[in-house]
Amino acid sequence: MRRSPVRRPAPLRDLVGVGVGPANLSLAALAQPLDGLDAVFLDQSGSFRWHPGLLVEGARLQVPFLADLVTLADPASGWSFLNYLREHERLFPFYLAERFHVRRAEYDAYCRWVAERLPSLRFGHRVDTVGFDPERAVFDVRYTRTEPVDGVESRGRVSTRAVVVGVGTEPHVPQELRSLWAAPGAPVLHAADYLEHRETLVEAGHVTVVGIGQSGAEIFLDLLRRRPVGRERLHWLGRTEALAPMEYSRLGLEHFTPDYTRYFHGLAEPVRDRLVASQWQLHRGIDDETLTAIHDELYRRALGGGWPDTVITPGVSVHGARRPSPAAIELRLDHAQQNTTGTLATDAVVLATGYRERPLDGVLGDIADRLGRDARGRFRVDERFRLVLDPTIAESGCRVYVQNAERHTHGVGAPDLGLVAWRSASILNDLIGEERYPLPRRSAFTRFGLAGGVMAGP
Repeated sequence: MRRSPVRRPAPLRDLVGVGVGPANLSLAALAQPLDGLDAVFLDQSGSFRWHPGLLVEGARLQVPFLADLVTLADPASGWSFLNYLREHERLFPFYLAERFHVRRAEYDAYCRWVAERLPSLRFGHRVDTVGFDPERAVFDVRYTRTEPVDGVESRGRVSTRAVVVGVGTEPHVPQELRSLWAAPGAPVLHAADYLEHRETLVEAGHVTVVGIGQSGAEIFLDLLRRRPVGRERLHWLGRTEALAPMEYSRLGLEHFTPDYTRYFHGLAEPVRDRLVASQWQLHRGIDDETLTAIHDELYRRALGGGWPDTVITPGVSVHGARRPSPAAIELRLDHAQQNTTGTLATDAVVLATGYRERPLDGVLGDIADRLGRDARGRFRVDERFRLVLDPTIAESGCRVYVQNAERHTHGVGAPDLGLVAWRSASILNDLIGEERYPLPRRSAFTRFGLAGGVMAGP
């Protein structure tokens, strides 16, 4: 009689990370020196990539260089941005440059430097699903090698009691424009792919940038600098009602501190939802340096006596589009304040319409019905960045953490690079059950809310 093959248990890890963006890269860097912690991080990409289509020359991060992968949790870490500069003999040039905000391309290069040296990262591994094995009381993480060996697709599995999902965000295309964006040959692209198509856009007759945020501003400026004076033929429009500068006052930035994150998490769900919608200027405005550069470039082009052939219009929504011919696009527009409609003929469109959190139901499909959800069907996330699990899983000691998927529970700081190291350290401290990374008890001068319902006088 032929016996069935014996199914061997998958190797057991202390921690499995799903996705390797800045969030889980930070976690991997802070986990690396912790003796006895067996962690592995899986990502479907062949190597680390951070918004490659938006690494426009001169574009800078909106956070200081101290908001690297590790410094705000462990300033002595060898994975810091300053150590990266030292390794590349650029520490003194950086010091003399006196720039607190580094170029986006340099941040990408720094992250790749870390990713290439961490032994716990496994690129080319796509996580297919996370299931729960009640007999072993572990999560069963199944993955596929995205680069087949000898033409054969390779699959594998690894077991763990802790999963950290950090799959990040994906480009958002408004429903009204999806069919046009997806049409073969249509000169419509998302800002995420800008650099790949920049030369085509520079040569196009007329270009429209949709989205009045930081990415839209950087792309408009880059195109403006590359097109002939007097023949710019650029439109820049978006539904935001003003070319609003990003909130960058020192006390305003305290919304991106652990203090505010804890305060926000303690609010009622409807209050949190109203706050996220109202705080757009904290994270979707345009930095003052970029706005100044755009105005300077427009002014320079007006020195000859004419106005640049550009139109900048806030407060406009695109509610539809069509292609009257293979080489033309017509956008249907609404202006909310005027209560008017109109059309715009253009040859190419760049959608700087932002990003949305990737749905987790796919990767967590096998346990999705065992996760707590709020009134709007979103996953509930506790203060320590853990998904709320049903008792069967929770009582086993297994945990699922999330990174950059908790804006609805932790506020506008969830995707902010300035909180990456603190969140990673918080997760590791919770996972190992001790404060290996001491974290600040207080991080803001602002006191959010009334402590105990009573405000003490002077």
